Amino acid sequence: MHLNVIARVLGLLLMIFSLTMLPPILVAFLYTESTADTFFIAFAITLAVGLIFWLPSKQVTTEMRTRDGFLITVFFWLVLTTFGALPLMLSDAPHLSFINALFESVSGLTTTGATVISGLDDLPKSILYYRQQLQWLGGIGIVVIAVAILPMLGVGGMQLYRTETPGPMKDSKLTPRIRETANVLFKIYLALTVVCALAYWLAGMSAFDAISHSFSTVAIGGFSTHDASIGFFDSSAIMAICAFFMVISGINFALHFHVWHDKKLSHYLADPEARMYLYLLLGGIVITCLYLYYSGTYGWNESLRQGGFHLISIMTTTGFTSDNFSGWPTFLPFFLLFLSFFGACAGSTGGGIKIGRMLILGQQCIREIYRLVHPNALLPIKIHNRRIPDRVADAIWAFFGAYLAIFYLMVLLLLASGLDYVTAWSATAASLNNLGPGLGEVAINYAELGGFAKWVLCWGMLLGRLEIFTLLVLFTRTFWKN
Repeated sequence: MHLNVIARVLGLLLMIFSLTMLPPILVAFLYTESTADTFFIAFAITLAVGLIFWLPSKQVTTEMRTRDGFLITVFFWLVLTTFGALPLMLSDAPHLSFINALFESVSGLTTTGATVISGLDDLPKSILYYRQQLQWLGGIGIVVIAVAILPMLGVGGMQLYRTETPGPMKDSKLTPRIRETANVLFKIYLALTVVCALAYWLAGMSAFDAISHSFSTVAIGGFSTHDASIGFFDSSAIMAICAFFMVISGINFALHFHVWHDKKLSHYLADPEARMYLYLLLGGIVITCLYLYYSGTYGWNESLRQGGFHLISIMTTTGFTSDNFSGWPTFLPFFLLFLSFFGACAGSTGGGIKIGRMLILGQQCIREIYRLVHPNALLPIKIHNRRIPDRVADAIWAFFGAYLAIFYLMVLLLLASGLDYVTAWSATAASLNNLGPGLGEVAINYAELGGFAKWVLCWGMLLGRLEIFTLLVLFTRTFWKN
């Protein structure tokens, strides 16, 4: 393990992150707000700490190992979320306590979308923009962005890419060099954001709201500039645009690249994971809309509008709302949260267990049933005519087991803090799946939770964003042995 390399890269990445506090200063000047000093102080502190890490080890040229990559990824997310909380603490509005500011920062950067802030409509535009920007940066992964725009890192980037990119297919690269791969991902991400912002603007959003919501839509984050979220605009066109880009952003970005490169939309339906993802969305929409209509909650048109939008928002783990879905007939809120465990596709900005893993788990279950009848049969698991190695299948089962164990440990901890079961269960699902909205006491926001519960949920959001093992490996003795 090379501590000098870790310090050097961590310092560089922290200095990059400090630059993200400059755009809110421009927003503050544009809207003549008094928050410019707040962001400048936060920028200076973050930059100074980054320099302190970087300067003593700037001449180090040792190659980074995989273990170094894990440490950098985890430590940087811990440091990044801490420094990301500075503007929210220093600003007069909302002027959050440390734990509340940290919760908001973690929620933003992990693209969870859970918030402790109410009265969003009255906050300074610079603060609102900063929250949206946190989600946009977290969506693509700050480490991947850094590798794409900072060739001066001077170390192998594949270790960082493997530990940062969501989903089970971490070893595949779109282009031979990791920097080129990161550039491709970033360009696709940026293009989707620009098109989404233009669509929102043409549909009637202000330029500020269009840019802000495009950040959280493509990031599958769910932060909004209004307490009423997408419901504030009361526009079917805006809801349709939002739903479309949530679906698109939930698909593997590598698949987007191949579709663009080959100019073939058929790649989407040819990919088993994307196909299962779209089928689940369609089936969930049908069930949700029919249940809303036949339960008398809405008329037919409103059932289609609200049911389809919320199903897409919750299953993709975005978390936008246009109505209080927690007040729907009891079956539906739990059904929507259940689908959030499936989440989006591997290699997307979404959360959850991931469709790719669920696809392989389903095939394994079918294989075991066949083996009861044909014990000696050789039944390999195949995805897209490619055999899935047993090592990958075993790793997915281990991930699934760890996911459930951590989930119910968090539920128990929240119950111990005094929360009721519905609140504890839904808050855990919302944090570990990087979803955001929950049920019970967290149906509107998380402000009323105690400090201990917020700490538990912060760790849950980080575990969900880093896909559990990236963080858990640091707590094993094997990792620290030479």
